[in-house]
Amino acid sequence: MSKKEQFATIYEQHQAKVFRMCKGYFKGEEQTANDTVQEIFIKIWQHLESFRNDSQISTWIYRITVNCCLQHTRKSAIKREIPMQELPDAVQVDYDPIVEEQLKKMYSCIGQLEATDRLIITMILEAMDYDEIAKIIGISADTLRVRVHRIKKKLTNCVQL
Repeated sequence: MSKKEQFATIYEQHQAKVFRMCKGYFKGEEQTANDTVQEIFIKIWQHLESFRNDSQISTWIYRITVNCCLQHTRKSAIKREIPMQELPDAVQVDYDPIVEEQLKKMYSCIGQLEATDRLIITMILEAMDYDEIAKIIGISADTLRVRVHRIKKKLTNCVQL
């Protein structure tokens, strides 16, 4: 499989989840999420040959996602361009207006969380395995469970307001 084919497969399988993680991190701001997703997939393209298969490719991709989201808040992202013909067509997602309103409320509550907690809860919402999340964030699974409990309590209180 060529690099372009491998990248296209990765993009198709992970773009929607990466976008949702970024959107959750950036408090529902779609433009910032889209810009960050583009940066993430540029990094994936640039470093695809260096992936060593030490972990699942999804773990590697989500670690890149976490790093890019955290880095975005620390400094302005430097835009890099790759030829558009290298990127597959964007995945189209339809939004229901009622669901979109509920998501805005959820993003608002998630947006009030600390940066790392925002990333943790977006990965939980994506039904990622606790062990994988712990590895991505760099904490133990037990510590993750405690943080998730606290995050859920904070979100429950926020949503009920």
